Amino acid sequence: MREVVVARASGQGDAAGATATFSFDELRGVHYLHAAITESMRLYAPVAMDTHSCKEDDLLPDGTFVRRGWLTTYSAYAMARVEDVWGEDCEEFRPERWLGEDGAFRPESPFRYPVFHAGPRMCLGKEMAYIQMKSIVACVFERFRFQFVGGEERPRPVLSLTLRMEGGLPMKVIERKSSVV
Repeated sequence: MREVVVARASGQGDAAGATATFSFDELRGVHYLHAAITESMRLYAPVAMDTHSCKEDDLLPDGTFVRRGWLTTYSAYAMARVEDVWGEDCEEFRPERWLGEDGAFRPESPFRYPVFHAGPRMCLGKEMAYIQMKSIVACVFERFRFQFVGGEERPRPVLSLTLRMEGGLPMKVIERKSSVV
């Protein structure tokens, strides 16, 4: 969140700090936050599994034939844990995997990272969703600190159409005395 402090200190936004909103340019410049959100969604995709109906006979890239009318299901949750795709550290939360050597966010193919789908079914609101997520996270983290109070080291997912955590995510929320992170 030091990126948020730097964005505030740069004078690009409103100097009012905690009462101000972030500008579009400030939100575009927080590459590490973008990477952290992307990595969170890689490991815990909001839509963990999805099913589609095949509109016409098709051949998948691996040579599998899919007949018209068949249902195909994929699991973004499982795909995020494929070592051949994400490396030996595929189960680790590592936002740096999304950053180039210059520290700028480096996207992956939407077919490799299907959180927003790919091809003709790509989410049209993807960029707006990122702006909203970064805005909310930056504003909340600027004002509050969070302390995990649960017993498990990692959340236990409950797989359904939308991913949720067993027992939720118990947190203690502490208001910051100043807007300095």
